[in-house]
Amino acid sequence: MITLKGENIYLRALEPEDLEFVFAIENDETIWEVSNTQTPYSRFLIKQYLENAHQDIYEAKQLRLAVCTNEDKKAVGLIDLFDFDPKNHRAGIGIVIQNEIHKNKGIGKEALSLLIDYAFKQLNLHQLYANIGVNNEISLKLFTTFGFQKIGIKKDWVYLRGKYVDEAIFQLINTQQ
Repeated sequence: MITLKGENIYLRALEPEDLEFVFAIENDETIWEVSNTQTPYSRFLIKQYLENAHQDIYEAKQLRLAVCTNEDKKAVGLIDLFDFDPKNHRAGIGIVIQNEIHKNKGIGKEALSLLIDYAFKQLNLHQLYANIGVNNEISLKLFTTFGFQKIGIKKDWVYLRGKYVDEAIFQLINTQQ
């Protein structure tokens, strides 16, 4: 089981007990725009997903971890590596913090730092990328803090609230290899 520890938070593998937490996040329509979700997920589907969460990143081509606070040990968000490509040493990365009460406290920043470090040092990845809506100022600031650079704009990429919006693609190259 993967556990990555930081000063205020830790990242851990998903557990069967996370069913209600993951269900709440996946069915929160306010974050569907950042997760490319269009329909609700049933508890049954999420239970099946959690039962297969034991697959390693080489099998599943993704890694989803719970973001938990050291203080109360509760999951407050999810962070993912997705589209894992071991041949080309790259993956996408994304993060969501569930409730407003946990936002703007450095949780996302610490979680992203831990996962970037894991991706580059343990998985030996050469690059990470993130897809971020051009109006998502919080995520734009978070990812650029770590040196992610905008490498392009996908025009009219996401249909959101009756109109098309652009999505930027950001990339971070591991220069320590």
